[in-house]
Amino acid sequence: MTPQPGLLESCRPEPLDQAHALHAAFYRDAHWLAVEQDAVFARSWQLAAHSGDLQHSGDHVVGSIAGKPVIIVRQPDGGLSGFYNVCRHRAGPLAVCNGRQARTLHCKYHGWTYTLDGQLRAATEMQGARQFDIAQIRLPRIAVREWQGLVFAALSGAAPPFDDVVGGIRERIAPIDLSAMRFARRDTYRIACNWKVYVDNFLEGYHLPFVHPGLNKVLDYRAYDTELFTWYSLQHSPLRNNDGIYGDGDAFYYFVYPNIMLNITPGRLQTNRILPDGHDHCLVEFDYYYTDDPDVQARIAAEQAFSDEIQAEDISICEHVQQGLASGSYAAGRLNPKRESGVWHFQNLLRAAYLQADTQAHG
Repeated sequence: MTPQPGLLESCRPEPLDQAHALHAAFYRDAHWLAVEQDAVFARSWQLAAHSGDLQHSGDHVVGSIAGKPVIIVRQPDGGLSGFYNVCRHRAGPLAVCNGRQARTLHCKYHGWTYTLDGQLRAATEMQGARQFDIAQIRLPRIAVREWQGLVFAALSGAAPPFDDVVGGIRERIAPIDLSAMRFARRDTYRIACNWKVYVDNFLEGYHLPFVHPGLNKVLDYRAYDTELFTWYSLQHSPLRNNDGIYGDGDAFYYFVYPNIMLNITPGRLQTNRILPDGHDHCLVEFDYYYTDDPDVQARIAAEQAFSDEIQAEDISICEHVQQGLASGSYAAGRLNPKRESGVWHFQNLLRAAYLQADTQAHG
């Protein structure tokens, strides 16, 4: 589909107290997903794994970023390296699933072998190839960073400095140590909405009294606030009336651009990855991590049942919103300055990415 003429004019930034939501075309037109893969996902840091998946030399995880296959490998010196999961021979995969303690990486197509650091070590039956130098062949790297027990990766040098992306989070949540929490389970949902609809919904508490009556009792809506930073936002609320669910303390809901959520409550981390699955569907991965504290362990069943209830409510409203955006009847509405600053922040980052992509495409 050809982009709607003049659509990018709606991407000019507006002050929060005059701001409108993102135009519906960005949610309903397949063209924009292709733009986002390059302009958003390929130019940002993506949550790729947990350190627990990469404990020993040769441990590796596979995945994709912006539709590109990648592999992350624990090195003998304890560091991490990331590569495109693409053999330099004829594009076969070096691994098709996560693995443990590999000594080398073997292409699953023709058996070419690489060191854990990505250097070609052996190429099967290539003795007759003239001017073929194994020493000159290595896997293209991607950037990898380990932070608070989470592993992030970026395809492009155009991604912002990682320390800028997460700067201040660890200090704000102290003394909580996310790296001390252990993986418990993963839930994956396929939702009939554009990935941005789900992110928009996460970024505001405005809908709490209307969509989440149970959660609204646990969070203090009057004290619920949103703080904006360069590459992330924080929604914060004291916890109340939640015996047997979250315990005493605060809820920190971090959103890290463009598609990562870190939901932190006492003794628990829930990470969310929002992945496009076509322009009108998305996959939402929830990973749950808990401390070994006995009081926290005693709450897990109740907390998980409560989370399932919240997700069902969010899925329903997001799918209805996608239908509204696709109806052709919706014109971008005004944002609530008090309650939707996180939405404004996220959508402005997207607007900047769309404008940059257009400038690069047209010079």
